[in-house]
Amino acid sequence: MFEMAPEIVALLFGAAVLAGFVDAIAGGGGLITVPALLAAGVSPVAAIATNKIQGSFGTASATYTFWRKGQIDFALLKWPLLATVTGAVLGAIAVSFVDTTWLMVLLPVLLVAIALYFLFGPKASDQDVAARMTPLAFGAVAGGIGFYDGFFGPGTGSFFALALVTLLGMGLTRATAHTKALNFASNVVSVVVFAVGGHVLWAIGLLMA
Repeated sequence: MFEMAPEIVALLFGAAVLAGFVDAIAGGGGLITVPALLAAGVSPVAAIATNKIQGSFGTASATYTFWRKGQIDFALLKWPLLATVTGAVLGAIAVSFVDTTWLMVLLPVLLVAIALYFLFGPKASDQDVAARMTPLAFGAVAGGIGFYDGFFGPGTGSFFALALVTLLGMGLTRATAHTKALNFASNVVSVVVFAVGGHVLWAIGLLMA
């Protein structure tokens, strides 16, 4: 059983609160929680798996809120959701079999690269424009992002939002609403796969949730 000092648990709780706030606005809370879990001594795969617990609760809450406001078109998301779930399952299975030593070296590099991209990358508009592809074709993109979420995770919400803006022509607010539904789906199926593999630290994950 993985044990932590009370002060480490308190810091993880604080990191999760901050991550939840960031996720509700624009996504990318995993850029806070995954490094926090790694710093607490959690193995890379367990950190990714446990992060999905708090991610699932956060995206579920945001998805419900946006749905209640009528801002999510689930008919439009039919194929992207199916592709996202499939990709997330494959990604979570893949990361369960990789060398964690290699992951420990790769994760900090990925985290820095993602943070730099969102800091200096293009800024999205809130105005809807003409879509560049159909929802069915967008499913291929959603499946790739879903795989990334199952395999790693941080920045997934921002990737979904950026893809919805640039490829489906959604304004940023509408894209954010649909992002939550896609991200919730990928989080939940990833949790199931990681739980079957015994990688989830439930007590820490639920506290952070």
